Amino acid sequence: MIAGDRPRIIGWTVVAMIAFAANSVLCRWALDRTAIDPAAFTGIRLAAGAVMLWLCLRAGRRTGGGVWRGSWPGSWPGSWPGSWAGAAALSAYAAAFSFAYVGLPAASGALLLFGAVQVTMIAAGLIRGERLRPLQWLGIVLAAGGLVALLAPGAQIPQAPDPVAAVLMLASGAAWGAYSLIGRRSRDPLATTAGNFMRSLPLAVLLLVPALLRMEIDLQGVALAVASGAVASGLGYAVWYAVLPALGAAQAASVQLSVPVIAALGGTVLLGEAITWHLVVVSVAVLGGIALVIRPAARG
Repeated sequence: MIAGDRPRIIGWTVVAMIAFAANSVLCRWALDRTAIDPAAFTGIRLAAGAVMLWLCLRAGRRTGGGVWRGSWPGSWPGSWPGSWAGAAALSAYAAAFSFAYVGLPAASGALLLFGAVQVTMIAAGLIRGERLRPLQWLGIVLAAGGLVALLAPGAQIPQAPDPVAAVLMLASGAAWGAYSLIGRRSRDPLATTAGNFMRSLPLAVLLLVPALLRMEIDLQGVALAVASGAVASGLGYAVWYAVLPALGAAQAASVQLSVPVIAALGGTVLLGEAITWHLVVVSVAVLGGIALVIRPAARG
């Protein structure tokens, strides 16, 4: 856990949210502005994330914790943290994420991803028998309506998001939601994530070989994929898991509402993507609806 006063915790939380949003911007940047293809981007991202998380855990073991606290039990594969189910969900998320961003702006992609993650986790809670208050049901209706409006024809200028890309991003969000549910009971989430990234390496190799044979890789694209995997994913997750103990469950869920907004700003500044009024209204509906669902009940 990150020790320190409230401003320090807030600062690290902001860093983590920027890192999460950066994944959307870096992926869109690479696929839209460089020669790298989605398969190669995914493979390099997974490999770079695995290496960075492994280095973080080794550093934590040597220094006694801090930001990189975690444990690394030992040799492959039985004693590794994580699971093959978690690795499969992580790989599905990363692959669908990359292929979706071939046809989506950074802002729309982040909004679809975040909405799908939350819907998946809320649906899992309902299946387990959790009960929602009337205000939470209103939030679900608002969020679902916002996602439908985002995908409607004419939602974007000059056109609505590509339907195939949108479905892929929704699938990516569902996979990440499943990944989060699988790892929810982990006592060492950073080590679990590292183990799952390591287990994803066979898929990374399978994705990279065809790209290498086609030579659809360039230096800038590789650099962006490495930044996404090592910095935005690896270091971003390390910081997030370090600060999580200082946040309540509702705070942790609520603060992630900022990710699509940060991604939209990043897409505008770095990629020149337009933020339309339609996107603003849809974002308010989706994120506001989710906020109603995840807010804690008032204490009487």
